[in-house]
Amino acid sequence: MTDVSRRGVFPGSFNPLTVAHLEIAHIARETHTLHEVVLVVSSVALDKPSPPGPSLGERIELIRADLAGYDWLRIEQSNKQLIADLAEGFDVVIMGADKWEQLRDPRYYESEDAMYDALRRLPVVAVAPRDGFAVNGADTLDTSPASRSVSSTDARAGDRTLMAPHAAKHWTHTNESGP
Repeated sequence: MTDVSRRGVFPGSFNPLTVAHLEIAHIARETHTLHEVVLVVSSVALDKPSPPGPSLGERIELIRADLAGYDWLRIEQSNKQLIADLAEGFDVVIMGADKWEQLRDPRYYESEDAMYDALRRLPVVAVAPRDGFAVNGADTLDTSPASRSVSSTDARAGDRTLMAPHAAKHWTHTNESGP
């Protein structure tokens, strides 16, 4: 009998990594029996301007420090932007309901056919509920009600209680992020 390693991918900017991101990764791992969850940060995020805060390299190092205590959780950087491309080769793709809504918006694709092609290429989709967004057509992760309102935007605005522990101690707004 061979042990089949199941892997999940959780794409995002993680700017900064929040307590909700960690909870979502944990619940996805448990729910979908994943041996590994990989947080993937795109070098240039789709439809997001260069975010304030640490540079991309500094942000990845902050995330890496927060993930140090998890042997099943790691970070990678990618030049890909579309979730379907980032999810290739994984068993499960993990995202928030806001990303799930964006994924089904034709304006992010060359055509509606290209959108449907990308959606067909997705592995199992595990979506974390988020206040103000519907989760239709995907597996819903049973996250805590508190995590549904956690926002990286609010964390960057100064609410360090929303950040993962290492990020909360070392986050800086002084540098501008670039590709």
